[in-house]
Amino acid sequence: MDEVKMEIPKEMALQLCTEIKLHFRGKWWTFAGMQCMGCTAASKSDLARMCVSNAPGYRGCNLVNARYDRQAKKVS
Repeated sequence: MDEVKMEIPKEMALQLCTEIKLHFRGKWWTFAGMQCMGCTAASKSDLARMCVSNAPGYRGCNLVNARYDRQAKKVS
């Protein structure tokens, strides 16, 4: 059974994206670091073109999704 994921508020998604980018800055040898570096380079840092904005509910980035879901679990 697939679990329906709730939408991430835009401001929260962009904040999480920024936190993740800062965390992985300079760590290009990790998968997440390469993913962030590639996303930032391909989008030229335009938030509307970044991975996080490429799916409904700002669920386009698996790193943002995972961090948001972990935080939502802690609250509930």
